[in-house]
Amino acid sequence: MKSLVHLNGRPVEVLQKGGAGTPILIMTGMGCSFEEWFNVTEILCETYNVILFHRPGLGASELGTEPRTTAAAARDAKNLLKVLEVTEPVVLIGHSYGSLCAQHFSKLYPQQVGGLLLVDSTSDSLEKLDELPDLAEDASDDKWLEECGKFAELDESELKKMIRPMLSENQKKLPRPIQQRLIEFQQKPNLYKAMKSEVENWRADAKIIKSLGSLSGLPLIVIGRDMNYAVEQGVEEGWPEAELMAQEHLWHELILEQSALSENSELVFAEGAGHMVHLDRPDLVIAMAQKLTRTL
Repeated sequence: MKSLVHLNGRPVEVLQKGGAGTPILIMTGMGCSFEEWFNVTEILCETYNVILFHRPGLGASELGTEPRTTAAAARDAKNLLKVLEVTEPVVLIGHSYGSLCAQHFSKLYPQQVGGLLLVDSTSDSLEKLDELPDLAEDASDDKWLEECGKFAELDESELKKMIRPMLSENQKKLPRPIQQRLIEFQQKPNLYKAMKSEVENWRADAKIIKSLGSLSGLPLIVIGRDMNYAVEQGVEEGWPEAELMAQEHLWHELILEQSALSENSELVFAEGAGHMVHLDRPDLVIAMAQKLTRTL
């Protein structure tokens, strides 16, 4: 069931499925809709209380004036659980940038997390990625910020003329109403305002998260993408293979490092999956989430 929940005086779009069993909170990637998680949540909600939300600026969540940081996302998640009267520890799932938010949440509020699942997570050592040349001239953070700033200044009708989203093959397999919502999700100016703020702050956020130390003995599962599969995908899309291999080797190393965040961790690589593991291998994400619930 979708609803608008007021946090800090502004509406936040929430999707809650199941309603019984262990609570599972999912934090989505940058610029990603919770609608993408349909295949995962349809199975998990049969047994668990599955909760997802759009950070301010995404979907129907109103964009406030505060900078969009991982700490702000963690506070929003904490306040949401309070409003929903979730008092027991959650299994927390984060994807990509959402995993960085999930790490911050877990370190700020460890008593509220019973298990953590990081899905091809952005690393708190993300500055290492700057050591590599960009795959394309327009792939740098500065270029991305420039693009986001340009889109953010348009009204929705202008943006719809400029951005005509192409769904991935896996997204095209989702129910048609969800496909339409995924397209509309990418045609709202506030999305780009929010992403611009997230990118402007994520390096400082990563340093803060790292300074907060380890996750101690928190049950942790780290899922990384299939390096060879990701390279094959990139080559098919026309990217240079040598640069892709260098990028994937470094990403692989950063994923390996994340398994050392907790003394009680497991590392899994998702065969046949790129960065969008929840779309490429929903079965694996489901299995690892179920495994974490059994530790509670």
